[in-house]
Amino acid sequence: MSHVDLGFSEECEPWEVESYLFPSKIGGKPAWLDLENLPPVEKLLCDVCKQPTIFLCQIYAPFEEDDENFHRTIFIFICREPKCCLPNSSSNIKTFRSSLRRQNKFYPYDPPEDKRDPDFTLAKWVKLCNLCGCLSEKQCSKCKKVSYCSREHQIVDWKQGHKNECEKEETNRVSSKLFPEYEIVIEAEEINEKNVDEKEEMDKYRQLVLDGKTGTMSNIADNDIEKYAMIDNDKAFARFKKRIADNTGQILRYKRNGEPLWIASGPTPDTVPNCDYCGAPRHYEFQIMPQLLTVLHEHELDIGVVAVYTCSKSCIEGDNYKKEFVFKQDVAINAL
Repeated sequence: MSHVDLGFSEECEPWEVESYLFPSKIGGKPAWLDLENLPPVEKLLCDVCKQPTIFLCQIYAPFEEDDENFHRTIFIFICREPKCCLPNSSSNIKTFRSSLRRQNKFYPYDPPEDKRDPDFTLAKWVKLCNLCGCLSEKQCSKCKKVSYCSREHQIVDWKQGHKNECEKEETNRVSSKLFPEYEIVIEAEEINEKNVDEKEEMDKYRQLVLDGKTGTMSNIADNDIEKYAMIDNDKAFARFKKRIADNTGQILRYKRNGEPLWIASGPTPDTVPNCDYCGAPRHYEFQIMPQLLTVLHEHELDIGVVAVYTCSKSCIEGDNYKKEFVFKQDVAINAL
């Protein structure tokens, strides 16, 4: 038994991934957990271009035995500018952890029914950016009905439709700046222990790349694929491909206090910094897989895997959206 949980994307209705149902999801706007103490825009800026990042995904990962962390969600944001997606660098990615007691002012004590709640609204608690769903700090000066996290998102939203909606009733328009929205469903990993011909698997993988059916290296032209022949010699990549062979659609791997499934022999973190709030060691909790970008129809960004490390105590000191540590490792391209 691997004791690893795998995440897969599943189509959903918007109400199925609202905050009150404590979803794990990708794309769309964040389903915030704590509805009052959201991270300010300056904490969501890309380290490269200094523009606001966009919500990528969130994982509901409660500590049900710990009342302080009974509800617990980890959020990931990414910059959509391809130039900011640097090799083996997480400078365009932001990760936050939020926790709530079981008894709190936002949600009922007992588990919710899996149905639409027409009375639930985030607007009761906080003003959110009309474009991205993050904490707003500005509002449209003309209609004063919608708010924005930044001038940059106000300009984008104006061009994408608010210009025609201003001073009218707002529509349910979805910004093209956002990723498509899906629910994440979790299943236990099952490993087929059959012998795998690694060379055969690598040949199959390169064919998937040529056919455009996998996220990793999906933007490489056909005549460039031979440049990656040396990947055959990368044992880490061969192990990666062998491990996911029975579950190629996985977009996420979760194992608290486990080890990442690296896609290359390096780089890996020299050290993982301790928690910024309590000083406790951080440990690995989950990773995003390359297939996530294929699901999102994202062809300009490129990632291998993104490993997320969180406070081992899941501390509650300080902000209730605590920054955590991420490490992005890309496919080895030794032959270039």
